[in-house]
Amino acid sequence: MVRLFAALLLSAAFLTAAHAQVAGASYPINGEDGTPVANHRIPAEIAGQIETLPGAVVIGDPRGDVTLVEFYDLNCPYCRKAAADVAAILAADKKLRLILVPFPVLGIPSIAAARVEIAVARLARERFHEFHRRVYAGRGTVDGNRALAVTKAMGLSNEKVIAAANDDAVTEIMKAHVRLGNAMGLAATPAFVVKDVALLGHPGRAALEDIIRAVRTCGAVVCE
Repeated sequence: MVRLFAALLLSAAFLTAAHAQVAGASYPINGEDGTPVANHRIPAEIAGQIETLPGAVVIGDPRGDVTLVEFYDLNCPYCRKAAADVAAILAADKKLRLILVPFPVLGIPSIAAARVEIAVARLARERFHEFHRRVYAGRGTVDGNRALAVTKAMGLSNEKVIAAANDDAVTEIMKAHVRLGNAMGLAATPAFVVKDVALLGHPGRAALEDIIRAVRTCGAVVCE
């Protein structure tokens, strides 16, 4: 079983991430229902640190012309919807570069599951997105045991996954994710980062595609 004590030690730190704020300019971005989506600018030197996060995984075209970053929690229902929409965008957009960043802020089950998820990234990075989609295909709380059931169904060695998940390096990876999330003011999951702008919450597939199109057209999330 994935070690619980590490999850307990980290839970308070991760939960504080949900209350962080960073002031900045906002853009007129609306969700699918027309509701404004909270967003703010991130200092370029902070946003650039995403590329060096040890537990982040690149999906899609590694040399894509637009990079979309998603910070997510495996127990976030909005993240589940976002996962399906982002997968559809990836299937249709072969030039998109997606960076997935595990960001478990919803409690101990999420932290334990994230340890397994990061272990998969370390052991079988090419199958990370498969794990991501399989986890979200189920229902109910995603904890360490639920995550391990997915790795078993994928044919991965749970003995190796558990050993990797219990590595102290995973704890450091998770700390790095929450530190950067705090620095960027990611006060909701999912949170997307495009260029130097953070979007708090899932705006929907159409809105994300509009943002990607704008970046290609004018180099900003919204073209004037």
